[in-house]
Amino acid sequence: MSLISLPTPDYYDYTWSAIASVTVEDRFAIITWADGVELRAFDLWLRENAVDAGGVDLSTREHLIDPADLNESIRVDKAIVTGDGALEVRFAPDDAVAMYHPGWLRHVADGNFRTESWLPELEPWDAASLPTPSTYDGSTILDNEEIFHDWLTDLVRYGLVRLENCPLDENFTYDLVSRLGAIRDTNFGPVWDVRADIELAGAADTNSTANTNLRLGPHTDLPTRETPPGFQFLHCVRNEAQGGNSTMADGAAVVAALEAEHPEHYEALTTLNWVFANRGPGIDHRWTGPFIDLGVDGSPLTLRAFYPVRGFPDMAPEDMPRAYAAMRCFSQMADSDRFKISSPFRPGDLVGFDNRRVLHGRDAFESGGHRHLRGTYIDHDEVRSSMRVANRRRSLT
Repeated sequence: MSLISLPTPDYYDYTWSAIASVTVEDRFAIITWADGVELRAFDLWLRENAVDAGGVDLSTREHLIDPADLNESIRVDKAIVTGDGALEVRFAPDDAVAMYHPGWLRHVADGNFRTESWLPELEPWDAASLPTPSTYDGSTILDNEEIFHDWLTDLVRYGLVRLENCPLDENFTYDLVSRLGAIRDTNFGPVWDVRADIELAGAADTNSTANTNLRLGPHTDLPTRETPPGFQFLHCVRNEAQGGNSTMADGAAVVAALEAEHPEHYEALTTLNWVFANRGPGIDHRWTGPFIDLGVDGSPLTLRAFYPVRGFPDMAPEDMPRAYAAMRCFSQMADSDRFKISSPFRPGDLVGFDNRRVLHGRDAFESGGHRHLRGTYIDHDEVRSSMRVANRRRSLT
């Protein structure tokens, strides 16, 4: 087998990045490249990533060794750099020999295995830095890879992007979003409608404020779920109403400003829990968490900010006054001209936004007729996966 075609523990192609030297120090192989970059590879990690020595299944590229069998008797007995710059390791006590692709090892040394790898850096924004959403031509997005890539990049970077001139086909939302991955189904269905007839707005047969002509303040959808949907897409199919502009505010920027300017409110919103509940015939969704859910390191910011379903303070009675004061401050900031931007929703417009980061809302309708939006959700995982794949492909061309 040619060393250049050495299999790796995944399906990616890697540039051959010849190793300059390797030494063994205690339980680590110290791998160094000519430019001085170094990787300290732990013996058990090397053993479980040994593709040609029983560590990885070639058909699935998944690990085979049960952690119970990764005992401390396993050691790197000898490590050398081959003539082509690959890494060859012999393990004790079983004398298993494994070869490692230096490009794969280099991507580990460079940190390109991390969650944020191959993604654009997130950029917080306010009304001054992003007065209107990044906007692309939706009429060709399904056929134009460049537009699709740029649209996806801005969706991840800013958490907000708009398409204009999209087909008015009611299936367009599904066709576009399903290219990113599996659509997130909910009790509303995989693709759902937001309909408002001004003559009937506020009628008793609607089950959502969205289906009225009422104003909706800055909010995020489905905080009643353990993991709210990552991204939301709304496609305007018909709009005869006057008013009803779409509003957006970057929650990441609001949270940063709140922490800097009102640390006492920031502490309250990140530590005090609320019960969010969405209950009705056949459903009873509930989740307890803080208004600003920071999660664990590396997880996305999650704002639980939909006041119609924020049901009960789950905190000590003495904390309730400061919880409400903090929430009021946050909502006033999100709804201020400093952070909020406003855009009309015209037929053919489609807006995509990070549902856990960007607070969306709507002005009240003043007059008019029918308004019909088609919406869907998709998780962060799917969007980020598509972004990484697209960026890796570009790096190899």
